[in-house]
Amino acid sequence: MNKRTLAISGAAVAALGAAAILLPNANANPDKTSGAKTFSSPVAVKLARSLAADLGDNGAGWYYDNANRQLVMNVVDEDSAEGVRAKGAVAKIVTNSMEDLKAATKTLSSDASVPGTAWSIDPVTNKVQVTADRTVTGAKWATLTKATDQMEGTVSVKRSQGEFKKFDGEEAARPGDNGGAGAGDAAGDAGAGDAGDAAGNAGAAGGADDAGAGGAGDAGAGGAGDAGAGGAGDAGAGGADGGEQGAGGAGDAGGAGDAGGGGDAAAGGLDGGDAIFGGGARCSLGFNVSVDGAPGFLTAGHCGNASQTWTSDEAGAQQVGTVQDSKFPESDFALVMYDDATTQASSTVDLQNGSTQEIGRAVEASVGLKVQRSGSTTGVTDGTVTGLNATVNYGNGDIVNGLIQTDVCAEPGDSGGAMFAEDAAVGLTSGGSGDCTQGGETFFQPVTGALEATGAVIGAGDGGAGGGDAAGGAGDAAGGAGDAAGGAGDAAGGAGDAAGGAGDAAGGAGDAAGAGNAGAGDAGNAGAGDAGNAGAAAGAGDTGGDTGQGLN
Repeated sequence: MNKRTLAISGAAVAALGAAAILLPNANANPDKTSGAKTFSSPVAVKLARSLAADLGDNGAGWYYDNANRQLVMNVVDEDSAEGVRAKGAVAKIVTNSMEDLKAATKTLSSDASVPGTAWSIDPVTNKVQVTADRTVTGAKWATLTKATDQMEGTVSVKRSQGEFKKFDGEEAARPGDNGGAGAGDAAGDAGAGDAGDAAGNAGAAGGADDAGAGGAGDAGAGGAGDAGAGGAGDAGAGGADGGEQGAGGAGDAGGAGDAGGGGDAAAGGLDGGDAIFGGGARCSLGFNVSVDGAPGFLTAGHCGNASQTWTSDEAGAQQVGTVQDSKFPESDFALVMYDDATTQASSTVDLQNGSTQEIGRAVEASVGLKVQRSGSTTGVTDGTVTGLNATVNYGNGDIVNGLIQTDVCAEPGDSGGAMFAEDAAVGLTSGGSGDCTQGGETFFQPVTGALEATGAVIGAGDGGAGGGDAAGGAGDAAGGAGDAAGGAGDAAGGAGDAAGGAGDAAGGAGDAAGAGNAGAGDAGNAGAGDAGNAGAAAGAGDTGGDTGQGLN
């Protein structure tokens, strides 16, 4: 054998020896990711639940790695890890079992129940993450650390710069937000431009607060509440533009308020994230639901406790619903039923930019899930689920369990607002620390738990799809095609006593009748045409800029 042959043989032997050393080490890697598959979040969640059921006590939670699109399953032994890898997930061998983590949360509840604290199970670190806000000092801090020091390795503690509080608010909504002063002013401005100050004010106070920003279309469809006689009369005297708005009000004055394009539905059928007012508090609507076919919506329980009735305007003139069930503390959800059983409550969330997100289902949260939140104070913000089964102590005995912890920001007034992932409802805003300038933690009531407890289902039987006559789509009630709906009937043309012709409420029999006639020819037709069509297009929805969004 020549020297060249010997050299090749020696190199081969060395390579084999190196492989013999490296391969066992590779196989022993507890976090082996080679061969792991990538999954979309919904597919990962489905697989995780299946694997968790199979693992039983050998599983210790799981999370979705967004960056790598991989499912990470925590397990306590190598045999379990092999089964996880065989399914394409990443197996992470951890120290703390799920039993250990749950035992730690029980100890915290009994020994460290300090106002201003929160904790949740964090599968990424395989620990219970405890957060203490800035109020936890002195004796409170000593109580907390005494308990956590005994669970080193299972519990970790961090400080928050903010203060844990419920995110209901007393101040008016910011200008431009749905509801509150912003939308009320918008309704007033729309009324002043199109239908005179009286109609605008009536629109703001009479139920067009959410819808009022839309101007003539919404008022035409919504019927500006009781403004029909007064507002329509003034509008009739105001000229052609006034006539257009007057036609809508006249429809209501003529007794077609309910039929006029779903007027009450327009006022009541809000979107997730819209402002609601009650008992001096401002909160946000979570998700529209139905209970045995009747329309309602979910919001926070601490909001439901604050008032039995809720309106869509800060002045309290347009009542939309009554609390049927409210749970707080321990849980934090409330079910509010729309007062008008014909309300077409669309299964949508307001994206605060003139568009909405359809919501067709509810899902349980998972750590790593990307979510968005819509609320009446801060609009739409996004972030990630960071912990599950969270407990937060707001003080004064207000302790809530089983929450979802996130890094999504929120502020007072956002309570009850919708947290969602694409077309899936996930949570209802409860509270947290920080704000949308500095950030912080925010906690959410799981929607799935609220639905199960109340017997509600997401959506309202396809209400809001534009299908029902009362929804302002094709029915006589929507466009003024029926006698009751502005234009064809005497009430819309100014001939009816209530609608600005002969009645004193319309503002003068002679001149007002002339204006009413002008309204009949111009605005009356507009009631059946322009404003009526606007009402039909808007579907008695939210704003003029959102034509068709409210119920589509």
